[in-house]
Amino acid sequence: MSVSEMAPAGDEVAGSLHESGDESVGPDTDGLRRVLLVWDAPNLDMGLGAILGGRPTAAYRPRFDALGRWLLARTAELSAGEKSRLEPEATVFTNIAPGTADVVRPWVEALRNVGYAVFAKPKIDEDSDVDSDMLGHITQRTRGAGLAGIIVASADGQAFREPLEQLASDGIPVQVLGFREHASWAVTSDTLEFVDLEDIPGVFREPLPRVSLDSLPDEGAWLQPFRPLSALLTSRPAQGVA
Repeated sequence: MSVSEMAPAGDEVAGSLHESGDESVGPDTDGLRRVLLVWDAPNLDMGLGAILGGRPTAAYRPRFDALGRWLLARTAELSAGEKSRLEPEATVFTNIAPGTADVVRPWVEALRNVGYAVFAKPKIDEDSDVDSDMLGHITQRTRGAGLAGIIVASADGQAFREPLEQLASDGIPVQVLGFREHASWAVTSDTLEFVDLEDIPGVFREPLPRVSLDSLPDEGAWLQPFRPLSALLTSRPAQGVA
């Protein structure tokens, strides 16, 4: 499922996050300590699509205004007892597939209007992911005055587990947002705090139709594929499933 399929209409990302301007995405030279939110759109889109078994309706698209209010509350919580000024900063990282710019544009503009920065990268091939860009952004924000806290919304343990555990060992509060079905590395971590997106008030209008292997109904349940079989024709060879 592509980001263009998952992107909601612009008016579904209404609300406000903060009133800072372009400095929120520039070098950290202003002495502020930031509470950084990094949203891995391709990864979370895939996870949400797997839970729903297809493209979400409006009721099942994440509300970024609700997420923004949660981030503001988290920043206020971390500000208690702090001498330096803390400011929240949120960035959505996404890929743009060829021919989908017009579809994704309203979503991107709505996110920016709410107060999120957006990093958009063309989806040229399988290697055009945004993992390195997210990690580079996190590294940049640890410089200068540094981070007062970091929240990464992703289930990609291969990319984020080690860097986040290192930040946690340095004393920076670290949270991972996502779906518990797809982020066991964070759920079971001794150093990382996991927050299920559905537990954040208002992020979803309706309860997600979630099925867990640990709590299957007596009649059984269908678990939808993460991607179509046809993807095997274009993806790189990988280790097979035994």
